[in-house]
Amino acid sequence: MFGKIWTKGAIALGFLGLATAANAVECRSVLHLDQSFTVCTVQASTEDLRLFHKDGDDGVLGGFAAIERVQGPLVFAMNAGMYHADRDPVGLYIEDGVETAPLVTRAGPGNFGLMPNGVLCLTDTRAEVIESLRFDADGPECRDATQSGPMLVIDGALHPRFIENGTSRYIRNGVGTSADGSIAHFAISDRPVNFYDFGTLFRNVLNTPNALYFDGNISRLYAPAIGRDDFGVTLGPMIGVLAPPE
Repeated sequence: MFGKIWTKGAIALGFLGLATAANAVECRSVLHLDQSFTVCTVQASTEDLRLFHKDGDDGVLGGFAAIERVQGPLVFAMNAGMYHADRDPVGLYIEDGVETAPLVTRAGPGNFGLMPNGVLCLTDTRAEVIESLRFDADGPECRDATQSGPMLVIDGALHPRFIENGTSRYIRNGVGTSADGSIAHFAISDRPVNFYDFGTLFRNVLNTPNALYFDGNISRLYAPAIGRDDFGVTLGPMIGVLAPPE
């Protein structure tokens, strides 16, 4: 489906292409506050949405092409959390039920330590962004999980440290999830934006009660249905949807 939808406040949604015949992964252009974003929406209840970090020989994959060499064709992929110089995750990381990095609940330097931060928790049928202290208290079972920060939206409210006219601007990417966990919206700004504008995209346009920042500056997207294949940096944790077997 192609075309445009105009909504109150001059928000435009331009549908760029569908990634699957069943419309279970859809990438589109979104205009918010006169800024352009690319949003890929995944039906987490049906799609093979998962995290990727290392290959079978314990080597870091580092990019989308490496995932496809090891796992098969991707419908969509994006970087999914901050990482150290060796590209190991900064916070909690679980892949296919195996935890390789622990949850971090203390405040610290940088965007990751700008509390509250959060965790994206995946099961076979659900995706949920959960604030880290709540995650620590509730102990949900996740097949895959990645921790990052800061939270962009917490129970419908913007992160309290965001400033409307903040001058720190980067290409940024993140994820927000629906209240029932059936849908995950992955967004990346097409130009540098501040945290406030990025957070309001998830709260006001995508209507996600909880959303999590993945990273800035190194943010990358792979969406072959719209001809998008970002490169230029070696990545740590990544998230993606594998194409169904033919």
